[in-house]
Amino acid sequence: MVAMSKIATGNGHGENSPYFDGWKAYETNPFHPTERPEGVIQMGLAENQLCFNLIKNWLIKHPEASLCTPQGVNKFKETALFQDYHGMPEFRQAVAKFMGKVRGDRVKFDPDRIVMSGGATGAHEMVAFCLADPGEAFLVPTPYYPGFDRDLKWRTGVELVPVNCESYNNFKITRNALEAAYVKAQEANLRVKGLLITNPSNPLGTILDRDTLKSMVRFINDKNIHLIGDEIYAATVFMEPEFLSISEIIEEEDVECNRDLIHIVYSLSKDMGFPGFRVGIVYSYNDSVVSCARKMSSFGLVSSQTQHLIASMLSDDEFVDNFLTESKVLLFKRHKYFTWSLSQVGIGCLKGNSGLFIWMDLRKLLKEKTFAAEMELWRVIINEVKLNVSPGCSFHCEEPGWFRVCFANMDDHTMKVALLRIRTFVLKNNEAMVPLKLCRPSSLKLSLSRSLSRRMDDFMSPGIMSPHSPLPQSPLVRART
Repeated sequence: MVAMSKIATGNGHGENSPYFDGWKAYETNPFHPTERPEGVIQMGLAENQLCFNLIKNWLIKHPEASLCTPQGVNKFKETALFQDYHGMPEFRQAVAKFMGKVRGDRVKFDPDRIVMSGGATGAHEMVAFCLADPGEAFLVPTPYYPGFDRDLKWRTGVELVPVNCESYNNFKITRNALEAAYVKAQEANLRVKGLLITNPSNPLGTILDRDTLKSMVRFINDKNIHLIGDEIYAATVFMEPEFLSISEIIEEEDVECNRDLIHIVYSLSKDMGFPGFRVGIVYSYNDSVVSCARKMSSFGLVSSQTQHLIASMLSDDEFVDNFLTESKVLLFKRHKYFTWSLSQVGIGCLKGNSGLFIWMDLRKLLKEKTFAAEMELWRVIINEVKLNVSPGCSFHCEEPGWFRVCFANMDDHTMKVALLRIRTFVLKNNEAMVPLKLCRPSSLKLSLSRSLSRRMDDFMSPGIMSPHSPLPQSPLVRART
């Protein structure tokens, strides 16, 4: 056999994780409403499919944004020819402006610090290459996205040290937990080079508050290590409190911070629903990191055709404002429907206000409080209930019984089928199910500008999503009548 590299022959990609095993189960038997109604429903993919009608309408009105139309073909040649790896100026300007809008225009971003990459995956790896050498480490609060084990470790040789967070305080990241992880890394002879945070959180669907963010800044300053803020879900915050970026925290007068330590990873995969476009962004306050990352971006550039389209779309202020507003409404509606329906059969979840998923609590369905029992339950859900949900152990959760369930990557019919399957399964096991802290629709408050308040009367009408009355369209309610 011909010898190959350690990367080629190793298991650093992490493909054997139950997170990816669930995807394989879906791919071998995908649900289809007519052709495969008993197939597996994909609830393990954090994808935002709720706003594609808005995108489609904009494309119809602006055919010149595409190089493959009579209206846009005149720009085909200049766009198809070689493009500098800095990225098109209009693309960087549009992305910088969009990042500011997503954060309520409370902070501005410099287009000259925008470095493009092939999705957030490439952006994270690029940052890891810039900040750490093989064998050095980043601290990462748990639970965290399983792909980080691939994105930051596989080709870089960097290690990840979990910062253990627990359910008793809603998985809050504390200074004590950070210090404990730092000491653990030192005991393992690992040099800690940075702290990676995900805000909003994947998989929790929560955001970090001001005090927590300030505590993290003090921590990284005290240790003289980097802070990487993954903010790829920034525009998915659909309920109060509003999203607070690390870029805003370092602007506050009472915050002392070495800005050379601050870096942001962003993309359009979640906020705009464009994972196929592979638009990833590194935004660093460190000039040396910007310079190095820009050179590295040659290995994962965004295509010039995509840059052209994105620049045109994100430069349309009216469209962007409407898109961000509508996205909040649609995510709020879907999240509320989903969590309310689950609560009707006694399933609780962590209270969240962002993301494309919920952190579902099935601890009471475990035969015992072990990860082996969690995996046994997960196999039943995959193989018998035919739902691809992701077990907490794949997110490095310290407590068995939690599952991430995505709700924005399917149409209404598929969602109702999924909920009906969950209801049927739970009712078969209801003797073991005791409701815990449920997501109460009446406590949810949509995070929108005042200009939207009038629209909420229609949105909250009894026929749609009233928090004060049953949801007649819910399959869980219909099954009881």
